Amino acid sequence: MSNARLFIFVLGLLAATVSAAADEPLLDPEQAYRLEVRAIDKSLLEARWRIAEGYYLYRSKIGFAIKPGALKTGEPVFPPGKIKDDEFFGKVETYRNEVAIRIPMPAAIPEKFTLAVSSQGCSDLGVCFPPQTQQVDVDLTAAPAAPLGAVSPVVTAKADDASGADTGNSATQIESLLSGGSMLLILASFFGFGIALSLTPCVFPMIPILSGIIVNHGTSVTRARAAGLSAAYVLGMAVTYAVAGVVAGLSGTLVSGALQNPWVLGSFAAVFVALSLSMFGFYELQLPKELQSRLSSSTNARKGSIGGIALMGALSALIVGPCVAAPLAGALLYIAKTNDAALGGIALFTMALGMGTPLMLVGIFSRSLLPKAGAWMTVVTRGFGVALLATALWIVSPVLPGWAVMLGVALLLIIPAIYLHALDPLPVAASGWKRLWKGVGVSMLVAGCGIMVGLLSGARDPLQPLAGFHSAAAATTETTRFDRIATEQELDARLKIVNGPVLLDFYADWCVSCKEMEKLTFADPAVRSRLAGMTTLQVDVTANNEADKALLKRFQLFGPPAIVMFDAHGKELANKQVVGFIPPDKFLGVLKSL
Repeated sequence: MSNARLFIFVLGLLAATVSAAADEPLLDPEQAYRLEVRAIDKSLLEARWRIAEGYYLYRSKIGFAIKPGALKTGEPVFPPGKIKDDEFFGKVETYRNEVAIRIPMPAAIPEKFTLAVSSQGCSDLGVCFPPQTQQVDVDLTAAPAAPLGAVSPVVTAKADDASGADTGNSATQIESLLSGGSMLLILASFFGFGIALSLTPCVFPMIPILSGIIVNHGTSVTRARAAGLSAAYVLGMAVTYAVAGVVAGLSGTLVSGALQNPWVLGSFAAVFVALSLSMFGFYELQLPKELQSRLSSSTNARKGSIGGIALMGALSALIVGPCVAAPLAGALLYIAKTNDAALGGIALFTMALGMGTPLMLVGIFSRSLLPKAGAWMTVVTRGFGVALLATALWIVSPVLPGWAVMLGVALLLIIPAIYLHALDPLPVAASGWKRLWKGVGVSMLVAGCGIMVGLLSGARDPLQPLAGFHSAAAATTETTRFDRIATEQELDARLKIVNGPVLLDFYADWCVSCKEMEKLTFADPAVRSRLAGMTTLQVDVTANNEADKALLKRFQLFGPPAIVMFDAHGKELANKQVVGFIPPDKFLGVLKSL
């Protein structure tokens, strides 16, 4: 056969193939995507699609909902798909041939219910079907019980996006742990969450509070006594977290946020100032003599302050630690959706015990690691007095103007520096310890004077008081700029006119983790560069008014910090929601997946 005839033959074959493809009838969506839903056990379903040849499903368009809607499923576990450069949606993840997806069920799910399954797919012929929703009746009556200790796979599942980052909603994953895990696993997990949270700035102020209380009990306090006082403080904190968490879960609002007002914060700070002044020797805090004589006649005389210390722990939990973290948010979401206040309360109580474990160690060993008597003891006691004053300033800082905070920090550095003999000459034969403490005093004096100079120059950040004196330092303070919104109506109006992804940040002046986000994450150059192409909005919930509560409730949030993402059409991306502080590197992974 000549080359010309071969060429004509190939052209004819291609034309016949194209013609046959054009004449091929398009399948009905229910034929192209055959769905089956089965119960693996009473806490886990599997949705399986058998997909016809030449058709595919979009992963991002698959969703599940329990009807009539009072309960919600856990985070579905998707297998990895294939990336397709789609003419309709750009680069997307798709499924062909067959796909099975696991869907965790909440603990309170009835045995019979309806599962609404939404999906969307296309044909290789270039036809894209509209989104489909199928109603599947599920009967769990004959399903086996969940095996003891079984955990929903969602706890460890990660969203497989193009960047490879873990972009799932950690609060939702923890909610799934509560609904799908055994009691022992839940308690162990939340205890571990608590230990991790003890390393956050929200818990740091509790250390000088507890240490100062124990040191103020005098040199005769034993390790057992210190352990008892520490346990009372931690139990008071744990009970408060449990009660406040249950109330927040059932009511949809965070109790501690309502206490962030000048009167409450000022009253609590005044207690610390009173404790601090007693450590400086201005007076001695003790019970009235009549009450002392009654207590002395009791065998439990030495334990008369246990209740007061437990109360101090309870107040500390409400006032010092109002920020929301993922474990707390997950427990509150579970309580709110299932009304299982018992399990949610136990989880929060266990989490608070984990937070209190390092505090217990500090309380037990704070006395034994310090000198028992002599001049050192006076110095140490006054050191804790300064720490309590710093805690009092930290508590009221959200309601103070910036200049007042800077002035307080400067005085907390300058005045103790003078007591450390920063301005006094040392004798030639001074010991190494005296020289060391004088060096500490001089360093504190220089830092305090630097903050005072910055204050007089107009600066309001005690961490960077001299940033305004040269442009390079001023550039480091640049952070992401947000447009403030106050109501749901304002948010909806902005979402209607956006032409790209939207980030909505929930912030409050009294939220320490929010300040972390502002100083570390949003100020990171790579994060700012990535956010430059997005619409960045912010809700300031400091006042905790009705409009703030409505916005929080709309996105199933209990308090800041939290970030909600929207796509270019203003649709919420629920699986991209971030609760609690997130460092810059992990936040970049979330942004790259949008």
